[in-house]
Amino acid sequence: MARLTDTQLVILSAAAKHTDGAVLPLPKSLKRNKGASANTIRSLIKRGLIGERNAAPDDVVWREEGDNRLSLMITEAGLAAIGIDQPETPSSAKPDRKGTKQNVMIDLLRRDGGASIDELSQALGWQAHSVRGAISGALKKKLGLTVMSEKHAERGRVYHIAAEG
Repeated sequence: MARLTDTQLVILSAAAKHTDGAVLPLPKSLKRNKGASANTIRSLIKRGLIGERNAAPDDVVWREEGDNRLSLMITEAGLAAIGIDQPETPSSAKPDRKGTKQNVMIDLLRRDGGASIDELSQALGWQAHSVRGAISGALKKKLGLTVMSEKHAERGRVYHIAAEG
């Protein structure tokens, strides 16, 4: 699959955070005109990363087709494109997600000696900025893990998850 633009990534990531996968309203961080946003959304629909569904009464309407009101939602392909294997569950008791990239990252950070950004990038197939973002967003903010770092002469900056307790 072709690479996604920053705008497309922001739209998909925001939709993945909604319990119902709603794409609209677009994140406020996107300062774009309506025409540019519509073009970006159309490209995501064309690629199968988001799809149309019948709008619920509280949904933001994407378009109307006769009496049918349509809203937008992220698809499984859209979730996969941003590295999410399944939709997030809204409850605090999240299912164990064995084998996901997030779990691979956690396992690498919990091992003796931790992991460098390069090691994580290679293991996950991600760019360095994506690894740093996942550490900051998914691990620290979302999961509440304490991620520590220290500088090593041979490996550069090495990250590890602090022992709980």
